[in-house]
Amino acid sequence: MLKEDFHVGSAETSAMESGLMSSRIGLGFDIHRLVPGKGFRLGGLEVPGELRTEGHSDADPLLHALVDALLGAAARGDIGEHFPDTDARWKGVDSRIFVEKAKKMVEEAGLTIGNVDATVFLERPKLGPLKKEIRKVIAELLQIDVRNVSVKAKTLEGLGSIGTSKAVAAHVGIMLHEPPGAAP
Repeated sequence: MLKEDFHVGSAETSAMESGLMSSRIGLGFDIHRLVPGKGFRLGGLEVPGELRTEGHSDADPLLHALVDALLGAAARGDIGEHFPDTDARWKGVDSRIFVEKAKKMVEEAGLTIGNVDATVFLERPKLGPLKKEIRKVIAELLQIDVRNVSVKAKTLEGLGSIGTSKAVAAHVGIMLHEPPGAAP
């Protein structure tokens, strides 16, 4: 098929085809063990319950996956390179700081954020009531329209460490745009 065979349906697609911008995709993944405790951080929010995540920082798997997606799309490495768990500075730190620093690296590379698509894998508690708030937190952190942030929640139907409530995981995809001739 030729590009003439496709209908150009948006200004963004037109800009990409005319050479005004190109795009980069980033993927991030993170998983944290769940242990007895009093709730955990997810997407920058406190999730109430009888379980907590284990980790060096605040152990927020959704924001950690978001950071990896941002850094990956910008070809800037991964979260462990920039915020290693061997560095005492990051002990107990709010993961929103990691997102802010990764966003700054994206901007310094001349890239802009298009959209975020996130999936959280968690057996319990159910995230339905929190997804809208998590979307808002991510949109505010990235300074993008909330309509460009998707957060989905999936169970593993009782299978594996996630399905038996021993872990929570997150997968994030992100689209970054760069102007023509940019060399991040």
